[in-house]
Amino acid sequence: MDAKTILKGGEFLVKDVQKEDIFIPEEFNEEQLMIAQTCEDFVETEVAPNFDALDKHEEGLMPSLLKKAGEMGLLGISIPEEYEGFGQSFLTNMKANEAIGSAHSFSVAFMAHTGIGTLPLLYYGNKEQHQKYLPKLATGEWLAAYCLTEPGAGSDANAGKTKAVLSDDGKHYILNGQKMWITNGGFADLLTVFAKIDNDRVLSAFLVESSWEGITMNPEENKMGIKGSSTRQIFFNDVKVPVENLLGRRGQGFRIALNILHVGRIKLGATVIGAMRRAINNSVNYASERKQFGSPLTDFGAVKHKLAEQVVKMFSTESAVYRASKDIEDLIKKNKADGMEYGPANIEGIAEFEPECAMLKVYGSESLDYIVDETVQIFGGMGFSAEAPADRSYRDSRINRIFEGTNEINRLIVADSEMKRGLKHRIGLFEAADKVKENLHSLDKPNVKELGYYELKKAYVKNIKNAILLLIPDVHDKFNKKLVFEEEIMMNIANMLMYLYVLESNMLRVEKLEANGLKDDIKPYRDILDVLTHDIMKTVKAEAVDAVSSYLEGEEKEKMLEIMEKLLWYDPVNAKDARRRIADKLIDDTVYKF
Repeated sequence: MDAKTILKGGEFLVKDVQKEDIFIPEEFNEEQLMIAQTCEDFVETEVAPNFDALDKHEEGLMPSLLKKAGEMGLLGISIPEEYEGFGQSFLTNMKANEAIGSAHSFSVAFMAHTGIGTLPLLYYGNKEQHQKYLPKLATGEWLAAYCLTEPGAGSDANAGKTKAVLSDDGKHYILNGQKMWITNGGFADLLTVFAKIDNDRVLSAFLVESSWEGITMNPEENKMGIKGSSTRQIFFNDVKVPVENLLGRRGQGFRIALNILHVGRIKLGATVIGAMRRAINNSVNYASERKQFGSPLTDFGAVKHKLAEQVVKMFSTESAVYRASKDIEDLIKKNKADGMEYGPANIEGIAEFEPECAMLKVYGSESLDYIVDETVQIFGGMGFSAEAPADRSYRDSRINRIFEGTNEINRLIVADSEMKRGLKHRIGLFEAADKVKENLHSLDKPNVKELGYYELKKAYVKNIKNAILLLIPDVHDKFNKKLVFEEEIMMNIANMLMYLYVLESNMLRVEKLEANGLKDDIKPYRDILDVLTHDIMKTVKAEAVDAVSSYLEGEEKEKMLEIMEKLLWYDPVNAKDARRRIADKLIDDTVYKF
């Protein structure tokens, strides 16, 4: 593959991306869709009938369902064939994650096993470790968990106090410490445990079998949501870990944890799409059946507004997640073609897209939260009843804004990562910013009368890029190293970057759908793009005004706000009618079929 065709992480800000450069969900092949369908069928036939029993922690039910998934090969989709897996691509795995994402607590247990539970071993383990453990994890004979968080070390993982000391005979590390919020903790056979060796400042990682002497745990946590997933505190008291079970190199644990979180973030972006689909389908089905004042709820404009916004949130998440996923897959393939080993090829391919992974975790989790909240509202009083499906969707969604690093931390990662890539001249950010400054006199509102449909959307996207390119160097020059204390401004910039990426992804998807004739009727998709553009332009302008007003005063502030007013101007559409048409398609289809 030509390296020039692969965009670097964060480079979307400074490049003009074309529709041919991105992957869209309509391009999944037959095999990928078949794998996803198998996952969906498993959820509906094996898991959905047990949602209530899972939430009540019926003894042995969750591990038995995971093992059944393993017998069908669903736990080994991304594991190489030599270790009893299917060896499928990153993109295929993401599509499978989406399909499992509608399974509430089961999806959490599934993702913990196949993601953070298995991937550290898969990417960083040596051949002996792979041969010993991967076949068991791929088939479901063994289940896995990931032990990073400690009572005194949540977001600051490196502050953990769990210690490993080499035994006198040099054959074992003696492990002591405590871990909390461990998903699958109650039944996992293999634990990836992070600890500091002796007085090291940074973490190392260990493969620990739960049957070893000295491991105890507290009872199951009583949680707000995802009640069916096993979440326990685990204690390690003089646990003897063979030296050959050190994962990776000494002191590499923090890097392992960080890189696995990148994977977890983008995977969560796909997982929430499945949860969105279930919530939207519940919303439209109930709204079609429930009558008020002699008419179904779907006749009312206020309800159509909610249904349409749900569709827009899901469609836009899909567009952005699969665009990024294909970029990651392409880089992984290139890394392998360049001679990289399996683990580094995957890790470096995913880590390259750190800002995209972080922003899609944020956008996906917040979009799902909006969707499930409106599901409760559409159900009305029944939405507040635990007897209706809205209840579980609402409770289970909330954890996603905390999983894989809080959304606040992920926003800071987006802005910080983008700036660092610019400062290191990896993406030409400051060079592009200089060009924008040089041409400041020519920056103006798009000419609506002269531009075609997609040309106008591209002009909006270009102007958002220009606005961000003006802000980043200005903010950096103003605060320099003290910028780390200006989290509010960093979050303004992160939000602008996130909405830019989402809008561009959707614009290119709809343009590609129309150009390639992939939809019989393109009008609903143009409606989605119009509503999304309408919403995002308003939001991005507000973020820019917030940022500018937070660090400039007097004439400087007035001048910059005047520039932002020009750059972030847009021609409003009739969003009301567009939403009604989107809702009507959803109502006619009875389920999400966009």
